[in-house]
Amino acid sequence: MSDTVLIEISAGIALLTLNRPEKLNALNYELIDRLLALLDRIEIDETVQAVILTGAGDRAFSAGGDIHEFSGSVAKGVNAATRDFVRRGQQLTHRLEAFPKPVIAAVNGLAYGGGCEVTEAVHLAIASERARFAKPEIKLAMPPTFGGTQRLPRLAGRKRALELLLTGDAFSPQRALDMGLVNAVVPHEQLIASARALAGRTIRHSPLATAAIITAVTRGLNMAIGEGLLCESEQFARMVPSHDLKEGLAAWKERREPRYAGR
Repeated sequence: MSDTVLIEISAGIALLTLNRPEKLNALNYELIDRLLALLDRIEIDETVQAVILTGAGDRAFSAGGDIHEFSGSVAKGVNAATRDFVRRGQQLTHRLEAFPKPVIAAVNGLAYGGGCEVTEAVHLAIASERARFAKPEIKLAMPPTFGGTQRLPRLAGRKRALELLLTGDAFSPQRALDMGLVNAVVPHEQLIASARALAGRTIRHSPLATAAIITAVTRGLNMAIGEGLLCESEQFARMVPSHDLKEGLAAWKERREPRYAGR
């Protein structure tokens, strides 16, 4: 089995580590396919309630797409480049964005190009003080292809996103925090512990409610407010007959901790 992504499961949390440190954890096709397969496995694993995604080594979360591999697809023409690179990368970021369990990026170093797009797509992100971000695709005479032209403006606003997309300039974790790209910046040695603590604050709640919130937010961002409110109502309606909603209400009335069952 490929070791381009490592998996460790503990206390209801799956730690996924992008494992190409010698290539700054560049997202080659094998790594993307491996990560997608692991997400499929985690989704149906009831013992896992949250995911942390980080990079191996001290230098990079992910430096982006594997340019050498991508260049080979470009040389084959539009159809091959679109099929092999663009669709694969967009499938990954869409899967992360819509994943029904919280996905937290622990950004331990460079998050350039596709690595930044993964950070944009996940639900929550914590950056090491050593992290560095960039949208450098324009330096290769191309736009971002894993969703960066769409998600970054939604996170940061049109003008701030265009500045980063049109210049390719690197930016600090503090600026990423100010733009809403990450939730917190922490000392490097506290990164994984901080990500685990954040994951712990999410998994104490009903996994059904968690999935409902993720669905409503992810779909609603691409809808008019009226349609978004209907989506929110539909997600609530799905919870009404559930054990977890009944348990949550009973625990509140009885002033005790709820015991959720995910059903």
